[in-house]
Amino acid sequence: MITMNMLGKIRRLKLRDGLSISEICRRTGLARNTVRRWLNSAEGTEPKY
Repeated sequence: MITMNMLGKIRRLKLRDGLSISEICRRTGLARNTVRRWLNSAEGTEPKY
């Protein structure tokens, strides 16, 4: 499960630091699909399971 802190880190790395999804994955240890899904999701919402 991804936490809101991790979501904030992902968004910060992408928007502020301008890192690619691949680089974010290397730094966080998350899968590309996970990072992509969270970046594309509405701000502050968690996916429904």
